[in-house]
Amino acid sequence: MRGVLILSGGVDSTTLLYKMLSDGYEVTALTFNYAQRHKKEIECARAIAERLHIRHKIIDLSSLASLLGDSALLGGKDVPSCHYTEEAAKKTVVPNRNMIMLSVAAGYAEAHEIPEVYYAAHKNDSTIYPDCRPEFVQALRPAIRLATAWHPVELQAPFVDMSKAEIVSMGLALEVPYELTWSCYRGEEHPCRSCPTCIEREEAFALNGRQDPLLGEKD
Repeated sequence: MRGVLILSGGVDSTTLLYKMLSDGYEVTALTFNYAQRHKKEIECARAIAERLHIRHKIIDLSSLASLLGDSALLGGKDVPSCHYTEEAAKKTVVPNRNMIMLSVAAGYAEAHEIPEVYYAAHKNDSTIYPDCRPEFVQALRPAIRLATAWHPVELQAPFVDMSKAEIVSMGLALEVPYELTWSCYRGEEHPCRSCPTCIEREEAFALNGRQDPLLGEKD
């Protein structure tokens, strides 16, 4: 079995990588540079891929940044310090990001006759990001299948009905090295613990009775 995975270097996509490998997949990981505020996740993705000796490509989409507005993830707005709310979500949305990445991934998969493309959208994100919702997956799946007619590609989003805490639970069982992952939007030396993704990540570990290994002795 072969699959293309969009690997950000964060908790969710890294867990999905380990799950795919445990299921016997030969994985090609694609990481996207879209001119995000910092490159720590990209470096984490590189380190994880090297550790696992999998094929890994970093794709430069940085020229698109000027077209995609002033998202906090692109450095155009200040990163919010709060739980995910509608207002915080608006600040952290990169318009159509997953559609763009999945289109590239599907093209790569077709060109290399790899039958499946995976991404790690999950239930927590579905309330705030349209391109993480089951409806999006259900709509895009036949579109990708039709667009890759010579070597059809199937879109897979196995975490779409799982919470982040459930994903962390799976990852802990798979012995995912979460100390090699990164989530914080600010990209400083240590997680800020106040941006929406830091709060969500810390809560996911706490719900599993564990501390995020990136917090070290800071607690």
